[in-house]
Amino acid sequence: MHIRKYGQVRKTGMAVGAAAAILAFSTACVAPGSETGPASTTAASQAAQGDDAQKRIAFFGFARANAFAVATWNGIEEYAKANNATAEFFDPNFDAQTQVQQIQDAVTSKRFDVFIVQANDGASVVPALRQAVTAGITVVAEFTPVGTAYDTADSQVPGVVTLVDVPTDNGKKLGELGVEACRSKNLDPCKVAYLEGMKSLPLDNARTEAAVKALEAADGVELVSRVEGGYTREGGRKAMQDVLQAQPDVNVVIGSSQAIAGAESVVKGKGVLLIGNGGSRQAVKAVQDGRWFATYYLPEKSAGAKAAELGLAKARGRQVEESNSETVLAPNDGKGTKEALAGVAGEYDE
Repeated sequence: MHIRKYGQVRKTGMAVGAAAAILAFSTACVAPGSETGPASTTAASQAAQGDDAQKRIAFFGFARANAFAVATWNGIEEYAKANNATAEFFDPNFDAQTQVQQIQDAVTSKRFDVFIVQANDGASVVPALRQAVTAGITVVAEFTPVGTAYDTADSQVPGVVTLVDVPTDNGKKLGELGVEACRSKNLDPCKVAYLEGMKSLPLDNARTEAAVKALEAADGVELVSRVEGGYTREGGRKAMQDVLQAQPDVNVVIGSSQAIAGAESVVKGKGVLLIGNGGSRQAVKAVQDGRWFATYYLPEKSAGAKAAELGLAKARGRQVEESNSETVLAPNDGKGTKEALAGVAGEYDE
């Protein structure tokens, strides 16, 4: 889920990574008053005209080369074009400090009304986002929590609207899917291996601990291996080989969608149940075809559009919920089993 294609992160300390109770808010424009006569323009009318003025969105995504970020961008751009706004993609190429500088420069330029930030490092961007809020810019933190808490969708920077995938919620659901996989085959004991993202990243560690807690709480489920699988096919393939050397009778394997794609080639024909963390078209199809038991799924293009909706609404003076989690946009609250993903195509490619 980062940086990744739904999670491909470099080991430079970038915490990214996969979320989301989004509550309804009013999008009605203020109607112009007419009680003062046709020659008069009321304050309400002026406010409505201001609301309708074209707005400018800056999107600070993981990287142009990242398919997950491009899906977010596609949603933002489409929503902007349909709602009298323009949008621009700032590409830090996975570099956290470059992204911080881009945000600071955009604040100074005074060219934008809305920032949508997909943070490479959620802690590093905090001072720059405070600067943006102080300058009167509407800021939406998308997908990655901004701050150092990984167990909440609540905004950690006053004035910043969130639309995030809560890492601990993500991990808990991965663990629950692991338990469901065990129960689907009536396995007792059921041996589970968890392929962690990157042990150097606090966000990944928070996700892992939540997954482990959910697995260990279930009767008959044994977590027999925890190895770093990362966010590439090659990383997953190697991790799976290591798991099988120590646990040749493992029943269930959980990891990033990229790592599970690599692990799949190693366990083919062994009856191992696979669970991915990512909603790419390839991961969705693997579940639909029955090759994987499930994947944690978020519709990322839709999330981009929702982030633009929240940002533009607030910039136009409307009330929005400050803290939102992305999983409300997904079927089955993100737990992408074969049944839940029936008819779903996925919104980006690995």
